[in-house]
Amino acid sequence: MSTAHTTVDFDRNGKQIGFVDIPHSPHEDAWGATRIPLAVIKNGTGPTVILEAGNHGDEYEGPITLGELIRELDPSTINGRLIFLPAVNAPAVLAGRRTSPVDGLNLNRTFPGNESGTITQQISAYVSDAIMPLGDAFVDLHSGGSSLNILPSAIIEPAADPELRRRNIAAVLAFDAPLTVVIDNLGEPRTSTATAVRQGLVTVGTEMAGAGTVSLDALAICRKGVRNLLAHFGIIEATATPPAARSEAILRIPDHDGYVLATSDGVFEPFHALGTKVSAGEAAGAIHKLLAPASPPEILRYGADGIVYGRRQPGRVVVGNCCVTVAAPYAGDLT
Repeated sequence: MSTAHTTVDFDRNGKQIGFVDIPHSPHEDAWGATRIPLAVIKNGTGPTVILEAGNHGDEYEGPITLGELIRELDPSTINGRLIFLPAVNAPAVLAGRRTSPVDGLNLNRTFPGNESGTITQQISAYVSDAIMPLGDAFVDLHSGGSSLNILPSAIIEPAADPELRRRNIAAVLAFDAPLTVVIDNLGEPRTSTATAVRQGLVTVGTEMAGAGTVSLDALAICRKGVRNLLAHFGIIEATATPPAARSEAILRIPDHDGYVLATSDGVFEPFHALGTKVSAGEAAGAIHKLLAPASPPEILRYGADGIVYGRRQPGRVVVGNCCVTVAAPYAGDLT
């Protein structure tokens, strides 16, 4: 049984800003709690949309966007219910880290969670068991974080059900990001978006730049895209002509071949800028061994044709680090 407690009433009209409290008793605090920011804005009879950001604590465009919406939206202007989790992985957000400093876990690899587990597992369990069943749609705003810089894009989470897949694609296209990319995380089932799809929610993800900073361009895309989504779901009135569907522009990371991984320790020198067209077998970059200047650098090569979609931000790498990702035209079912 979950020990999480919320300070808001999900069924009450108006705007409420509060917390989810999960009891936490580390050495420094006998009877404390981990506090997860939570807001609910409700009016009318429209759908419920769950908006999550801060899944990783070093990704900033999403939390900024949701914080602005919480402050700016007047309940009288919406038709439905918005549930905001703007900094869902609060310990990681406070630390500016991808993983939680409390238990070392990556929240987005713990869903559907464990209500009796560590703090991170309890957070994902609360989202899975208490929040997602309230929703009709789920929006998870990500960026590349401190280790990657990614072309700003809206993300399609694959769905086996054809109708849900169609609705997912329609919603992602309505976001109107410069790129739309299918990412299944190599079939990883423990992400928030994979869990939302399993629960039947229309699901939208994003990757908004990254590099451990706030991109002004990506932030503008995120701000506009979230409002586009709320208009698409009928919760707010559209302020402009809905974006035209561009299904022909959908890309996908082509499984393992789309990831260029470090094969040794050293410093990675990328050979191509984001957005560059590249070919399988072409040199992607070099790993330099700075303390062994007589040793030639190790050359990494692309495993697939496409464009450079994401690139590692820190120069230092160890074996297995993702150095580059490639996205290629998506040839799957879009119906």
